[in-house]
Amino acid sequence: MAATPHHTAESESKRTKKVGIVGKYGTRYGASLRKQIKKIEVSQHSKYFCSFCGKFAMKRTVVGIWKCKACNKTQAGGAYTLNTAASVTVRSTIRRLREQTEK
Repeated sequence: MAATPHHTAESESKRTKKVGIVGKYGTRYGASLRKQIKKIEVSQHSKYFCSFCGKFAMKRTVVGIWKCKACNKTQAGGAYTLNTAASVTVRSTIRRLREQTEK
């Protein structure tokens, strides 16, 4: 008789329907605050695109410090996301001004 695992991918169901990563807070703090925290925590734990090696391997180490697991480069960024809205604006402005001076 072959040993079968108790839990297989087909028999397991999702653990949470809506809450996801903020399920650890239970019913505390209110639904609105948990939704805001979910957005932040999902973004800070996800992997980002590394502009040096071209892989999705950039992960947050501490607040504002992001490290690529593939090429081992360290980069400063936002607290919860690699690129903040302000940094995107600054980069596009610098690129536009650089292109103007080249003409």
